Amino acid sequence: MEMDREKEHKGAGHRKRLRERFLISGLSGFQDYEVIELLLTLATPRKDCKDAAKELMKRFKTLPAVFEASPRELCEVKGIGPNNILGIRLIRDAADRYLAKKLLKKDAIHNAKELFDYLYYHMKDKRRECFKVLFLDARNRVISDRTLFEGTLSSSAVYPREVVQAALEQNAAALIFAHNHPSGDPSPSPDDVAITRQLVFACRVMGITVHEHLVIGDNQYFSFADRGYIAEMNREFDRQGQGE
Repeated sequence: MEMDREKEHKGAGHRKRLRERFLISGLSGFQDYEVIELLLTLATPRKDCKDAAKELMKRFKTLPAVFEASPRELCEVKGIGPNNILGIRLIRDAADRYLAKKLLKKDAIHNAKELFDYLYYHMKDKRRECFKVLFLDARNRVISDRTLFEGTLSSSAVYPREVVQAALEQNAAALIFAHNHPSGDPSPSPDDVAITRQLVFACRVMGITVHEHLVIGDNQYFSFADRGYIAEMNREFDRQGQGE
């Protein structure tokens, strides 16, 4: 009993020092497991969370992967239960909302850095491919965004009709597409090119502009607009309309 009280006292001192370090200098100097440990203490203030935090890093390898893990996966780790994952879930969802709100009603075309920050944070560690659409108004300001498709993306798995329907529901004048490559390599596949072409053509028929399609990889991305793909697809659409 005496040893348990001593252990609890030391744990309380450790948690206090961890929080004081954060309040003084933020997360500077924190190891990734310490970030997780700090988050776990939000819902388990009387328990030493260091071992559980290290177990999470051992299981999921990276800090973003811990944030992306499902509640079921988190609770499979020794020392983790439904109650003490609050901090992990909260920080992920709060950061997601913060970045989304920063981008909302801003010119997405001339705020490429904020656009990439939002998309990269939201998509880089997804273990499945996700296809996201950002809906823009006539001034290229972001109205909203939606993940329309998940899983292995192919030209038969992304439906232009659904994209156009969603754009009309949002009264969008323009769109930006983004999807992730879980492999980390953002190089577009032939299917990626085919999907983009289909979408550009379908949107042009409805008078909707496609500005961009970003493929998100590991700390890098591929821009269909920057590489000239979007412009060439628009020229091809125009040539077909002229009967060439």
